[in-house]
Amino acid sequence: MTEKGILAGLPWWVKWIALPILVVVVCGSLIMSVLGFLISLVFKALLLVALIGGLVFVFKKFTSSSSSKGDW
Repeated sequence: MTEKGILAGLPWWVKWIALPILVVVVCGSLIMSVLGFLISLVFKALLLVALIGGLVFVFKKFTSSSSSKGDW
């Protein structure tokens, strides 16, 4: 059985309105928890990259100021 066989006799509004609403109602909390996890993971990764970049910048700034000024 293919998707066209299952949905062949249904009107357009059932395919494009009722079925997506049912999917969101039934699996909405799962979808939101997965999206929340992915967004928090991306945020933490960006925060980690920014903190490491800032640490490297501060380290290079202090090490270059303590040694000669023309080594940048």
